[in-house]
Amino acid sequence: MVYDNISGGEFAKYFVQTLQVPADMGTPEFRAMYNTFAKRVLWMDSNVCEGAFQMNTAWYFAVPPRDPIYPEHTHDYNELIGWFGSNPDDPEDLGGVIEFSVGGEAHKLTKTTMIWIPGGIAHNPCRITEVTRPIFHFSIVTNPTYDGQQVYK
Repeated sequence: MVYDNISGGEFAKYFVQTLQVPADMGTPEFRAMYNTFAKRVLWMDSNVCEGAFQMNTAWYFAVPPRDPIYPEHTHDYNELIGWFGSNPDDPEDLGGVIEFSVGGEAHKLTKTTMIWIPGGIAHNPCRITEVTRPIFHFSIVTNPTYDGQQVYK
């Protein structure tokens, strides 16, 4: 049996095709500002699918009006962050410039990149200084939910 998209079956509840960002994820001002340069695609956490860890996906289309976009912060859980360029002829080309800090070390990114951040390590600020082609972004935390109160303000 093949189901059309996610319209049936015992495991359809594990398929997510609709953006479900928690209502308290960021101030109204942050959400409005975010929408000027990015478009969230999907959000997964234990509120969306029982037992899931948190993952966020988005496309970045422009330089944000705020610099830095995310402040330095620390949390107890691990995080994997990535940015992927959208040039099919050169997928390593980020299509922009992102400055990202881990443990106080600032790194300038111009290539498709993933960063592993162990829990307890300070990371950010994040500065998106150039976007010449859409950049796909994701973040994954090894926690059922993400506490964005210190970031999305």
